[in-house]
Amino acid sequence: MTKTIIESQTKQAIIGFDMPFCIIGERINPTGRKKLAEEMNAGNFDTVVADALAQQAAGAMILDVNAGVTAVDPNITEPPLMRQTIEIVQNTVDLPLCIDSSVPAALEAGLETAKGRPLVNSVTGEEDRLEAILPLIKKYNVPVVAISNDETGISENPDVRFEVAKKIVQRAADYGIKPEDIVVDPLVMPIGAMTTAGRQVFALVRRLKDELKVNTTCGASNISFGMPNRRELTGHFLAMAASHGLTSAIMNPLHNEDLHAVFAANLLNGVDQDCRAWTSKFRQVRAGDIGGTDTGRRSGRRRRRRD
Repeated sequence: MTKTIIESQTKQAIIGFDMPFCIIGERINPTGRKKLAEEMNAGNFDTVVADALAQQAAGAMILDVNAGVTAVDPNITEPPLMRQTIEIVQNTVDLPLCIDSSVPAALEAGLETAKGRPLVNSVTGEEDRLEAILPLIKKYNVPVVAISNDETGISENPDVRFEVAKKIVQRAADYGIKPEDIVVDPLVMPIGAMTTAGRQVFALVRRLKDELKVNTTCGASNISFGMPNRRELTGHFLAMAASHGLTSAIMNPLHNEDLHAVFAANLLNGVDQDCRAWTSKFRQVRAGDIGGTDTGRRSGRRRRRRD
């Protein structure tokens, strides 16, 4: 089975078909978070530290780190800010990192700074991106997220997106990069704009697993963009996508709906050994329960009613 290994200095996260679903925490990203962007621009990393700690406590296995604050100040140079952000995150938590940028120089700054074996987010099927990013992946021997779009943009045809992913995997092989170090993002469309978006992703994930033997990820909340009750919808999407073979997601572990869906998917997909993660998280043994079992609780209630 394909296994993608991401490491910090002290911890390892594995993305794989027979592994628990890998939660990549998305919070350290100023995109759409004007206040965070302004703080980072001003050299204030209090929110970054708080987000890193909160995501680790919630169960994130990898932390995505993005330092793209140009929406607030286009004069900011991203590579040094990426370096500084990674240093602060690494001094705060010991989780493996995902270095997230569209700027090759910022990715390299992150790779020079990150300890262990980080995941790089991302490369696309565009020729200039392949030529800029794949040599970095080979040089630093790290895994990369491959996004299924190219010069023509994001196709609404899932077969086209599959072919773009296949092209990236093949081009990576030319550099000696193995399929286990490619994590494909098949691109999740908003269900409100395309009613077949969920079905498309489920079919794509299965093809990527069966035909290309690669792990997969996505921006989970994209599916619910513009919809009411987004958290419930995203949670159900995560559970269903995992049942079709999705092995990781860039998501918010602070949303219980999302996190609980992942725990349920692990349990029902048979990758939560002896149900340990589920029971550890959700069963609370109360005083008087016999071994913490349901039978004990029912027995206890009967005794109390007879008193």
